[in-house]
Amino acid sequence: MIWLIGAGPMAIDYLDVLNTLGKEIVVIGRSQASADKFKASSGKSVVTGGLEEFLSTKPKLPEAAIVCTGVEQLANTALMLIDYGVKRILLEKPGGINSNEIQHVANRAKKTDSQVIIAYNRRHFASVLTAREMIQADGGVTSFNFEITEWSHVIQNHKKDSKTMHSWFLANTSHVIDTAFFLGGIPVEMCAFNNGALNWHPSSSNFAGAGVTDKGALFSYSGNWEGPGRWSLDVISPKRRYIFRPFEELHLQEIGSISITKVEINDEIEKSLKPGLHLQCKNFLEGNDELMCSVTDQLKLSPIYEKMAGYK
Repeated sequence: MIWLIGAGPMAIDYLDVLNTLGKEIVVIGRSQASADKFKASSGKSVVTGGLEEFLSTKPKLPEAAIVCTGVEQLANTALMLIDYGVKRILLEKPGGINSNEIQHVANRAKKTDSQVIIAYNRRHFASVLTAREMIQADGGVTSFNFEITEWSHVIQNHKKDSKTMHSWFLANTSHVIDTAFFLGGIPVEMCAFNNGALNWHPSSSNFAGAGVTDKGALFSYSGNWEGPGRWSLDVISPKRRYIFRPFEELHLQEIGSISITKVEINDEIEKSLKPGLHLQCKNFLEGNDELMCSVTDQLKLSPIYEKMAGYK
C-alpha cells in the first residue's frame, strides 16, 4: 500500500507511474473540488479532509508515502507522516519552503530512523543517466556550466502561494542545479552574485557565479529572469562535451570537432509517462537510493541555493 498525499496534476503523474508498477494506492487530498478534478482526470477516488484527518482514523501503516502537495505544505506533511510512523517517504522537491523547514524534517527523520528522499526526477532522465555512465568511462567531469533562466512572463501568472513564489529559486530552479551537481559534484568553494527584483520574487532576478566541486570540477552559471533564455547544462570530460538543451535530450561534441550530434537514448517509457518519474519511483520503492537526494543531502545543498538566490 502506497499513500499518495496531494491531488493536483503532479499526483496524477505519480498515480500513472504507480499503476504501471502494480501498486495499491490511497490518494489523500484536502478539498472536495480538487478531489473531483482528480477523479475526473484519473478515475481514482480521493480521501478528502487532509492528512491530519486521515491519520485520526488510525489507518494501517503503508509501505511508503509519496508527498506532492504544494511547496508550502511539504515539510509539515512530512513531519506528520514521520510522527505517525511512516518509515519511507518520497518528498517532492525542494522538501520545504526554506532551509529551516528542511532542517526540521532532516532532524525528525534522523531521530526516528526514517528515510526521506527528495524527489528530483531529472536525476532519473534517460539522458542524464546515459551521460553519467559515459562521463565515468571518459575519466570524470573536469568542468561544467549551466543556465538557470526562468520564464518570468509565464511564472508571474501562476496561481501559487506567495511564499512559494518568493522562494521560487529553491522551489523550482533548484531542479536544474541539482542535476548539474549530481553530475559534476557538490561545491566546496563558490562565489555567487545576484541583483534585480521581481514583484513575485523580490530577492533577485539576475544571477551569476562560479566555483569548484568535491570532484575537482570547475563550474560556472548564469541566469536572467528578466530576459530571454532557458534551462541548460553543459558538462565537459577529457573526451567530450555533454549538452542538455533540453534536459530530456543528450547531445555530444567530441574533442577536436565542432560538430554536435544527438545521442540515441532508451527513453521509450518517458514518452508515455512524466520523464524520470518511473525510474525514480521504482528505485524509491525498491530501496535503491544511490541516485537519490536524501533529505540530509538536501540540507547541505539548500544553503547553497539560498546563497545563489540572495535569500536572507
